[in-house]
Amino acid sequence: LPGGLKGTPVDLKTWSAVRRNRTIRLLLAITMLQMSGQFVVFTFMGPLLNKLTGAGPDAIGLVFALYGVCGFLGVVIATRIVDTSGPYRTSLLFTCLLLAGITGWALGAGTLALMAGAVAIWGLGFASTNSMQQVRLVSAAPSLASATVALNTSVLYIGQAVGSAVGGLLFARELLHTLGFVAVGFVVVALILVVLTRPRPATAAPA
Repeated sequence: LPGGLKGTPVDLKTWSAVRRNRTIRLLLAITMLQMSGQFVVFTFMGPLLNKLTGAGPDAIGLVFALYGVCGFLGVVIATRIVDTSGPYRTSLLFTCLLLAGITGWALGAGTLALMAGAVAIWGLGFASTNSMQQVRLVSAAPSLASATVALNTSVLYIGQAVGSAVGGLLFARELLHTLGFVAVGFVVVALILVVLTRPRPATAAPA
């Protein structure tokens, strides 16, 4: 990195500007919902695989490895296409992959092969969606990026906590199949918000 790089100072006016920016609020809500949906299931993925399919430690470990490898591939693909497709379309694509994977988990619950395949698709959208969220936040308001990217990390953790809590309540009540469908609900709302934050085409200035 070149020397002398400095971030934009963050003060009370910055937070006020963030609060007033509707697009930023929606983008942060998307991050929270994406993470909430994933962590309803992810927190209990090992026990769920065991209870629903009888999978042992080796099979469960392979599913987690598949998830991690696909997560890495998703980020690589996203970084390759974001310059040509743009942050919005890339975010939309990987949110759809996220939804497809979690839906596959919910519908395939009980069959290890189907659940593993769903985890692979889900993994493609796992880390890449959050990367695109950061790109979109910076693009939405470059001068507020120091604050919004930090907030994105904060709401990410809030989403993890919400999803884990909801998943825990369902898991404790043995509603094992329900977890997947609740996760789908969170991600569907996130996808709707992604569409609502679609950039508007620039209007030509009057001659």
